[in-house]
Amino acid sequence: MKTSSINSLSTSYYLELEEKYGAHNYHPLPVVLERGEGVFMWDITGKRYYDFLSGYSAVNQGHCHPRIIRALTEQAGKLTLTSRAFHNNLLGEYARYITAYFGYDKVLPMNTGVEGGETAIKLARRWAYTKKGVPENQAKIIFAEDNFWGRTMAAISSSTDPSSYKGFGPYMPGFELVPYNDLNALENALRDNNVAAFMVEPIQGEAGVVVPDEGYLKGVRALCDQYNVLFIADEIQTGLCRTGKMLACDHENVRPDILILGKALSGGVLPVSAVLADDEVMLNIHPGEHGSTYGGNPLACAVAMEALAVLKDEQMAENAAALGVLFRKQIAALNHPHIKTIRGKGLLNAVVVEHPDPNAAWEMCLKMMENGLLAKPTHGDKIRFAPPLCITEEQLMECVGIIAKSL
Repeated sequence: MKTSSINSLSTSYYLELEEKYGAHNYHPLPVVLERGEGVFMWDITGKRYYDFLSGYSAVNQGHCHPRIIRALTEQAGKLTLTSRAFHNNLLGEYARYITAYFGYDKVLPMNTGVEGGETAIKLARRWAYTKKGVPENQAKIIFAEDNFWGRTMAAISSSTDPSSYKGFGPYMPGFELVPYNDLNALENALRDNNVAAFMVEPIQGEAGVVVPDEGYLKGVRALCDQYNVLFIADEIQTGLCRTGKMLACDHENVRPDILILGKALSGGVLPVSAVLADDEVMLNIHPGEHGSTYGGNPLACAVAMEALAVLKDEQMAENAAALGVLFRKQIAALNHPHIKTIRGKGLLNAVVVEHPDPNAAWEMCLKMMENGLLAKPTHGDKIRFAPPLCITEEQLMECVGIIAKSL
């Protein structure tokens, strides 16, 4: 009883610290975590949880993967940052590694995912002016409705979610929206010769794991080719084995003109993002026109190469594909009246909760937390289930049991 009281006070202490001294821009579950390993995290009381969010798919390789941590600590003892004012001995190695890995001519390294999105848009606009002949300051970028790629001013300017954009205007010009998974609407938008690019998530993550119709990505590729428009794939959350392929675009064998990666590019160790494109697109930006103090730092380069190697060496795409099918089958077999929809690909899945209480998904996540599994609602009635890709079948079945118990 005494230990329980101390643990309770400890949790309250940390929650109150954040409430008092931190900005109130998040609403986390009331759990205070201090350690992670593989598919598990432990809170300050020592309670163990299955992680079914994976840092919004940043921890695909599992928490504190020993190979990634070794790469981090070894490089951290040598050199962490030079800025791009000087060369370092790892940036070229990393650039060669990642461009060969994904089959592009060039990489532009950045830090956060949203920086990757901003970089892709700058590249597309510059290409439009330099190569396509769009009049200066007239380039348009088309986005899908219900997209999410961050909360910078550019990102919220393309958003249809009032919680992202309301009260932050005026917004970035030159952005237009079309419905997701609607090739006819996209074609109508692309008829405008001032369109530089269409930027889209192959599967919409934050919107609740919305999977488009089969053939949608192939259709996007064909339309972009037809109208001389760049296809930008935001694979920050869907990439790096999460959906059962290295990239979600690989399910339809399509190659975007600009590929944005982030999150699991570092295995959740530090912010690393990358924008990949061929010379026709990338070489329109010259010295001084884009950059980042931390982009391409040697620590990030060492970590990213190891994080990418781990994905292939441990066959994480194959594991995600097989266990994703099993997970959706098992959740469907529960046949629970409050589970309206189950959708996903690989180990990026979501359920839509149908219940008279609008807070039911949040309450469900609290109950799962109590039972040893951490997940988070999105857009009120949806819960994402995205465990680290190192999860085993036995562990997955245990987690299905926790979800069933919580329901």
